[in-house]
Amino acid sequence: MTDTAAAHGTETGMDRIVDLLGGKSAFDHPFSTALEAHENIQLGFPAKSLMVFLNQFPTIGRVDTIDKVVGVSLRTFQRQKKAGAKQRLNREQSGKLYKAAEIVAKAVDVLGSRQAAERFLDEPVMALERKRPIDLLSTPAGAELVERHLVRMDYGVYT
Repeated sequence: MTDTAAAHGTETGMDRIVDLLGGKSAFDHPFSTALEAHENIQLGFPAKSLMVFLNQFPTIGRVDTIDKVVGVSLRTFQRQKKAGAKQRLNREQSGKLYKAAEIVAKAVDVLGSRQAAERFLDEPVMALERKRPIDLLSTPAGAELVERHLVRMDYGVYT
């Protein structure tokens, strides 16, 4: 949580995203605005942010999903993990990781827990033509469908 949010006892969506990606333990300068997120994505997120995210959401780190969701093969991820946290993701991988964290943060918010969010991502959804949300995260259009579905769920509309 950012210092401002902590002082006011609130947590913004951006704070949740940063927390999911490791916060201060992963980023030298954690971002708190969309523009700062953009600048961090341009530089490439630290590989540690991916490690932290996957430790919290192992479903995303499976061999059949990690490349779709983040654009990093399991083998590449394992090499980065072995090399240590000094490695950086490229711009595309960082952007996909940011979007995945944004959607997961929304799912946690709507569904109430990380476990419920992970189950949601991994199970077919009737409103998404029985596709698993995690599979839709491989493209911007699919990610938008998942986001819209979460918004509808938040408002109690499931169709």
